[in-house]
Amino acid sequence: MRLFRSSGVVGIAESTLDFALEASAQTHPNEYMGLLRGEDARSLGLDEDGTVITDVLVIPGTESNPVSATVKTSMIPNDMRAQGSVHSHPNGVLRPSDADLATFGKGTVHIIIGAPYGPDDWEAFDQEGRVRDLRVIDVDIPDREERFFDFTQEDIDAELGYDLYDDPEDER
Repeated sequence: MRLFRSSGVVGIAESTLDFALEASAQTHPNEYMGLLRGEDARSLGLDEDGTVITDVLVIPGTESNPVSATVKTSMIPNDMRAQGSVHSHPNGVLRPSDADLATFGKGTVHIIIGAPYGPDDWEAFDQEGRVRDLRVIDVDIPDREERFFDFTQEDIDAELGYDLYDDPEDER
């Protein structure tokens, strides 16, 4: 896994966008909100650098009503794959409000989905609220087991330079 990506977000997986559209429709008439996470495009079989948005993370304790959705910031995990946000506008308006712009500071892609939540009822924005291109990409997202700590003791030992086969008794 590469920690630094050179090309930023190159697109969103079609199945991820479908999930966000469906979740927005099911939440109507209230707003829907989630955070976007991504995977390296090459790990998904694409021949390009960058990140593909592959997940919508629903934050526990998110509160919503017909005019706003509020995430409990204390519940947001520190996540190297975080890319931005997605939320719905039940009134169908596909442009960010002042309140939306205030939340666009973290991440590089922010998606607004509007009623009636069809395949063309969304728009992507950058951190400043400017419309940005975001390709919808048909990729297979591999099933993976999510774990809070996605490393093992062996990973820690290797990072620290410990030789797993050294016997501490031999050094006496």
